[in-house]
Parts: sequence; structure tokens; C-alpha cells
Amino acid sequence: GQRFLFPVPIRFNEAIAVACVGLGVNLVSAFLLHGHDEPQEHHHAPGLENGHKDHNLAAAYLHVIADALTSVLAILALIASKLAGWIWMDPLTGIVGAFLISKWAWGLMKDTSEILLDSSAKPELVSRIVRAIESMADNRVCDIHVWPLGSHHYSALVSLVTHHPEPPEYYKKILSDFQELDHIAIEVNEADGEPCLG
Repeated sequence: GQRFLFPVPIRFNEAIAVACVGLGVNLVSAFLLHGHDEPQEHHHAPGLENGHKDHNLAAAYLHVIADALTSVLAILALIASKLAGWIWMDPLTGIVGAFLISKWAWGLMKDTSEILLDSSAKPELVSRIVRAIESMADNRVCDIHVWPLGSHHYSALVSLVTHHPEPPEYYKKILSDFQELDHIAIEVNEADGEPCLG
């Protein structure tokens, strides 16, 4: 607010040159990031989310686009200030840039809030995992916890009871078709008494 009331001297030529260099760097960075932000189908490729947007790359892309926009606004404000004497354009473009960046950042935060808050997985996924485990022998899932690792990537901790215990790898193989599960931990407990199923 003080810049409106008490404008400071600006070395226009140097400031415009620096802003143009910054804009060029941001445009090159945005071009490089955009190529990596395209959805791809490689499940374990670094920085990819199995055909879905990687929020880390999206945030980096958003950052350089926001910087590029800020550079454009700064260049326009500096040129207007130099040619027309509109010194108030510099602080005004700063406020406009801050508003736009805040709006984009809020949208990104909404998209990633479930991951940031480590919320539970969708009940439908949990039900599918339980059905797959319990479809074999007389397995019964006594505890299960599934949580997101990223967009459409999950970790699962499954505790089960059975009269016919197998190594954990056996149960992991049952879940091998669940492409969204990146990490699975299995706890196998031997049941007492008669088997639940014949």
C-alpha cells in the first residue's frame, strides 16, 4: 500500500531487461515441465501417476506459469510507468498477480487435500480387497487399512485370520491385479476351531 502513496525511483531499462530474462527462463521451464506433465501409462515411471496428473509436476508447472504471468505484468507495468509516468501501475500489477496466484494455488490445494490430510481410501476399493482375500479358502479379513500415497496410488495393510495359513506373498499375489496398490503389507493369523468353509 505504501508504494501507491510513496512511489520509489525505478531504473526502468534495467528492470525491464531483468523481467524479460525472467520471462524467458519461465517460458522455457514451462515448456519442459509441460512435456512431462502429460498423462502416461507407465505404472512405476518416476513422476507419473498411472495415467493421472502428478500433483508435484502440476504444482511446479503452476509455479513457473505464475512466475511468467508475474513477469508479463511487471513488463507491462514498467513500460506504462516509463512511457506514461503511471508509477502506480507497478504496485497494482503486484496486487493483481498475487490475487491470480492465490486463486490457482487454492485450486491446487483443493485437488491435493485428500493426499495432504492422509485420508482413507474409497470404501469401494477396500471392499474389493476384502472380497478378493476372502474368496480364497476360509480367509477372513479382521483388520484393513488403505491410505493414499498419491493420485490413484495406495498402500494397504491387511490382517487376516485363516485355518490354512500361507506366506504373505501368497496373499499379495491374490491382490496383484490391483494396479492402484503400490505397497501391500499382510499379517497372517492362524485361526483356532473349525474352519469357516469346507
